[in-house]
Amino acid sequence: MEYRNILLIKMSSLGDVLHTLPFVAVLRDRFPKARITWLVHPQFSGFVPDPPMVDEVLYFDKKKFNQSGWTEKWRTLKRLRAALHARHFDLVIDMQGLAKSALMALLSGCPNRIGYGWMREGSGLVSRPVKGAHARDHVIEQYLDVARYLGCQVDDIRFPMPDLGKEWESLRAKCPLDLTQPYVVFCPGARWETKKWPAEQYAALARLILADGSGVVLAGGPDDKELGARIAALTPGVTDLTGQTSLRELGALISHCAVYISGDTGPLFIAAAFKKPLIALYGPTKADRTGPYGSDASTILVAPVPCAGCLKKHCDDWKCMTALTPERVFQEYKEKRTALRAGERK
Repeated sequence: MEYRNILLIKMSSLGDVLHTLPFVAVLRDRFPKARITWLVHPQFSGFVPDPPMVDEVLYFDKKKFNQSGWTEKWRTLKRLRAALHARHFDLVIDMQGLAKSALMALLSGCPNRIGYGWMREGSGLVSRPVKGAHARDHVIEQYLDVARYLGCQVDDIRFPMPDLGKEWESLRAKCPLDLTQPYVVFCPGARWETKKWPAEQYAALARLILADGSGVVLAGGPDDKELGARIAALTPGVTDLTGQTSLRELGALISHCAVYISGDTGPLFIAAAFKKPLIALYGPTKADRTGPYGSDASTILVAPVPCAGCLKKHCDDWKCMTALTPERVFQEYKEKRTALRAGERK
């Protein structure tokens, strides 16, 4: 079946939006003449593809919505409903699978609503879940099962990333480090406290990398500034850009780095999408389901503890991330740098 107007709902978070890019790439291949609209929270929209991949981006500001009174909430939903109805969607794809995305699907007025296999919070009662052969595999493959259901040809994992040339120039203008020389990016923040690698261990790794001859840049959002400052205070010589870049400038920084290192956090998936050499540090979350995917340049280090993958946001006996030592991470870093230098000599 052919569709003319498709609404894709994937509002958050940064990593989840990036995980959806391979899906939208093959969706566009399958429906080259369709108008594709993406509904997203504004703070996570930086890597939604530009036309012709995605024709239009609509925004739902959840933070502003939650802070408003009931009258304004009603007005916001009424305006959004009118905007969605005006586009006459003939297919809605809920890739969020939560109550908030189910509400958006209902507001669209489109009766043809599907979603990926693991719909939660009652969203499966609004949009029909689509499960395929990869229902127990990585979430990207679960999303691609929806694409396969729609008749898309899936031959490889492609991330349609934007051109960040303008952001690269603005970043170089503000960064005190010479970014034409090899540098490593750390993004130490994370939404879960249990995902964070300790500041002291980041600092110890930074000292090893600096001694090896590469620069080290700390990056992340405004909420990570205190953590970045703590690591920088422990490590003379690092460049701290935490909270000083836009999301797309952060993408430009990562896209030009030699190696990227962090725990399970949104910027990790920017590095994965750009297929950068990276080292991902995993403790409470499961890399086989939501880790970096689609690139041979990714190395995933899972905490050597029996409780790894517990999915706890808080833990009274938190030890998984501390079990990943700076020396172990530096060993992986050295192997990547050796391979890169060998490639540069060819």
